[in-house]
Amino acid sequence: MNENNKGQLYICATPIGNLEDITLRVLRTLREVDLIAAEDTRHTLKLLNHYDIKTPMTSYHEHNEATKSESLTQKLLDGANIALVSDSGMPGISDPGRELIRKYHELQIPMQICPGASAGISALVLSGLCARRYAFEGFLPREKKKRRAALASIATEQRTIVLYEAPHRLLSALQELYEHLGDREIAVVREITKKFEEVRRGNLAEIIKYYDENAIKGEFVLVVKGSVPSVENWPKDIMFHVEHYVEMGMSEMEAMKKAAKDRGVAKSEVYKAYKTGDYKTQLRGDQNG
Repeated sequence: MNENNKGQLYICATPIGNLEDITLRVLRTLREVDLIAAEDTRHTLKLLNHYDIKTPMTSYHEHNEATKSESLTQKLLDGANIALVSDSGMPGISDPGRELIRKYHELQIPMQICPGASAGISALVLSGLCARRYAFEGFLPREKKKRRAALASIATEQRTIVLYEAPHRLLSALQELYEHLGDREIAVVREITKKFEEVRRGNLAEIIKYYDENAIKGEFVLVVKGSVPSVENWPKDIMFHVEHYVEMGMSEMEAMKKAAKDRGVAKSEVYKAYKTGDYKTQLRGDQNG
């Protein structure tokens, strides 16, 4: 309890599959708080039983978020310490929690983050695709108009894209990605940290063919290669242009040579700008022709 006699909210990450993927700090917190607000109390009970934790729980999910927020707020204001957990991973990432956290910022209720497993980050690392710059999209919208708009936006995204998808919608989602993005490189990561963990990499056409012919089971994360800029729209920042090719597997010298060719300038100009860090130099073919 803090000096203002308010309780504290602990935002706790829980395992995404393997029950051993939980931090000592989260276990201690779950034992010490007065109440655990869980997305699905039945699901969280399995975790608590596994570690012999007896802390009482209450449900907090998207369908009771508005009403339950009020009662949780009052408990915190009365001095109770509460742990917020989702079914797996970090609350607030495609799971309930964001609205509660936003509200507590407004009320100046103390909060602490107890980090841990995350399906999106784990899949990104397992994919082998560029992890330096990425865009997390979570689940695509269900409503057709919003879904088309999201796919159109993703089509021009140059960062690696991370998506969640349910097994019964996986094949249709892959087909939609193919229609909007073309035959882009993708990694489909399944059952992260579980017994049948699997990473399947290839172009979208290959992956669609595979899942059209094989059973689709488990929880999926899709990691999609970002868009390659057109010749007319190369990044103005030379660093990004060169590193785009480095991330594709080229050496720095090969990447600088390719970037110079794209821009229609001498390789020495790109080399000087890239190596000296003078990225403000806008080396473009239309300025040097």
